[in-house]
Amino acid sequence: MNDIRLAEFFGYDNPGTPDEASDFNVMFVRGPIVCLYNPIDFFSRSHARGTDFFSPSKASGGVVSPLQHRWRLLLLCLLLMLLFLAVGGLLMINMPGRSYKGPLAPLSRAEQEIREHLRSHVQALAGDIGERNLFEYRALKASVDYIQKVLQDQGYNVGEQEYQVKELTVKNIDAQCPGTGKPEKIIIVGAHYDSVYGCPGANDNATGVAALLEIARLIKGRNLPRSVRFVAFVNEEPPFFQTSEMGSWVYAQRCRQRSENIVGMLSLETIGCYLDFPGSQIYPFPFSLFYPNRGNFIGFVGNTASRDLVRRTIRTFRRETKFPSEGVAAPGIIPGIGWSDHWAFWKQGYPAVMITDTALYRYRYYHTNNDTPDKIDYDRMARVVAGLMIVLEDLAK
Repeated sequence: MNDIRLAEFFGYDNPGTPDEASDFNVMFVRGPIVCLYNPIDFFSRSHARGTDFFSPSKASGGVVSPLQHRWRLLLLCLLLMLLFLAVGGLLMINMPGRSYKGPLAPLSRAEQEIREHLRSHVQALAGDIGERNLFEYRALKASVDYIQKVLQDQGYNVGEQEYQVKELTVKNIDAQCPGTGKPEKIIIVGAHYDSVYGCPGANDNATGVAALLEIARLIKGRNLPRSVRFVAFVNEEPPFFQTSEMGSWVYAQRCRQRSENIVGMLSLETIGCYLDFPGSQIYPFPFSLFYPNRGNFIGFVGNTASRDLVRRTIRTFRRETKFPSEGVAAPGIIPGIGWSDHWAFWKQGYPAVMITDTALYRYRYYHTNNDTPDKIDYDRMARVVAGLMIVLEDLAK
């Protein structure tokens, strides 16, 4: 079918006239994405000339065939779908503030202290204890003892949530800093302390637990209106991931049963790897079209229902912390978006955000026996934790 016949098929009497030739070229030659630039103008000008997109042409004898009508409806639906996807994409990736660019200042004395505490916790969990899961049950129990002792030494009353998995007792561990004005409103900071089978789990997820313990130390004694609760979860890794035996699932379910007012949950997941060379960061499609290819940032990840929480956390982080950051609030079905303990809180209707270095999309030692404490960038991790402390203070106001 040549251009003239194709134009007549879609209702154009004379595609050779300047206006109609231009519209026809926009719609069918340059493609629907170009037409999306101003689709309202396209259809309104066509209607004003008496060549409405849905009206019959003179060449067709004033009759629109069923085939023509179906094609026109199909094209309009395609345009609307593309417009919807474009708007939805902007809502997913559009975040307040700007990611920091530039050299990193030397660590402050406070950040140096944070760094050394983080190093000590990661070494204890992933170096001294090592692989910790139901298949290494003694090590799993040792990690519980370590976490409880650190929190108790910081002055917290430490609680446990026990349940049975394969005839073994496993535990979630929690400690709370009560709010002084609105204590019924609770912010949860969580991290899983187990490691995957065959892996000492330094980055995944001794870094997350180390950050949790250090933030708990920093926030102790602060006068905050909302309560802040720290929870170390068991059984995040396969084969328990996203099952009823996952520690965060059991915990979030109890929160809902108790009608607890969880106003936000932060999941600290694999936060110790930062790389500056091009190509060090990959993404699930289509995020590679919009985000940097250097893995030197910390990510704030949520689902669409948690968009407000994502935007608030990254806004505060960018305002107060000179460190690269990226954020997204996307459907949870996209690979990677729900890959941690925040998923369990989504399922109970709570807003939740994962804080992450993006794990397997950056870290080459992910889920291998080479995920050891010497692979962690403690300097940059300390900067992130210092920034997250400020984020938490803001959320707890």
